[in-house]
Amino acid sequence: MCGIAGLISQKKIKENGSRIKKGIVLQTERGNGLGAGYAAYGIYPEFPDLYAIHLMVAHRHGLEVAQKFLEEHFFIHAAGQIPVWDRQITDHPLLFRYFVEPRRYRTEQKLLQQADDYTIEKVMELNRIFEDAFVFSSGKNMGVFKGVGTPQEIYDFYLLDDYEGYCWLAHNRFPTNTPGWWGGAHPFNLLSYSIVHNGEISSYGINRRFLEGFGYYCRMQTDSEVVAYLLDLLIRRHKLSIEEATLVLAPPYWVAVEQQADGPLRDKLLALKIIYEAAMLNGPFAILAACTEGLFSITDNTKLRPMTVGRAGDYAYFASEVSALYEMEDGLESVTTPRAGQPCIVRLEESDDAAHCLEPDYAGKGA
Repeated sequence: MCGIAGLISQKKIKENGSRIKKGIVLQTERGNGLGAGYAAYGIYPEFPDLYAIHLMVAHRHGLEVAQKFLEEHFFIHAAGQIPVWDRQITDHPLLFRYFVEPRRYRTEQKLLQQADDYTIEKVMELNRIFEDAFVFSSGKNMGVFKGVGTPQEIYDFYLLDDYEGYCWLAHNRFPTNTPGWWGGAHPFNLLSYSIVHNGEISSYGINRRFLEGFGYYCRMQTDSEVVAYLLDLLIRRHKLSIEEATLVLAPPYWVAVEQQADGPLRDKLLALKIIYEAAMLNGPFAILAACTEGLFSITDNTKLRPMTVGRAGDYAYFASEVSALYEMEDGLESVTTPRAGQPCIVRLEESDDAAHCLEPDYAGKGA
């Protein structure tokens, strides 16, 4: 039932959240008021090289303890309360943000990988050891804004008219087998990777255990959290391309691989399926993901959850419903409904042919 929306400018033209709000508010009936959220990229140009830590805490003492932890492990260049409209939602956690640099690693290019790994380690440690505080956004020049409420309520609460970004994600949640709470709302984020998800990840248990072997820990009480962590592991740490990562998350069936002629493609498909078997997502899902490279979507191999994609100039739009695409852009030049398991990838600052739905090179996704 969840609603998904996203937009991106390949030329990184910035705008406030008014259009993404229209796309997700149209899908209000896809949720039940127990969770909504947004992610925006390019919103902190004054701190482009610092990690923007968004923190939720239950009370002042939790804030003091969590802030002390951050001060021990990071240089804090700027900090403050995230501006909110308290009259819109009065019962909410304390919301703060910190622009930080790891104490152990300066951010020279040769140390960026170590700085990213260190930041993840400390984010996971904070989320694991503190009961009353957790980080819900940790990327550079981007931020997640989410909570319990409808898409309109969360948008107004976080004053998202005041932010400008070149890429926006939005989600309207209908929790079924997991609780509706502030931390469980979408998007889920880790460093530059943010995801919104419609459906269920029935492979959550094995995905979670696989991630824990690499130092990732899940605390948000929902299956969707594993997707953001898997993308960070596959793309940033293991250096897979976006296309290869989508083949890991929603791989072709074995029969399709076996029917493939011998050659490099068949070898790649076999290797990805064998090496990353525990990273495969099972269940009905549609996922929209953003990162510093761009915006991309993927569905399960039976497409039990909807996804549509629209194009207009250098802009691309994603949504659960075609009508939501037209809410964001009434002059669409094309509308595509991806096939089951077919990723649609839009990269930044490249030619229009970088925005495409990737047609599988192998015969048949299904058995």
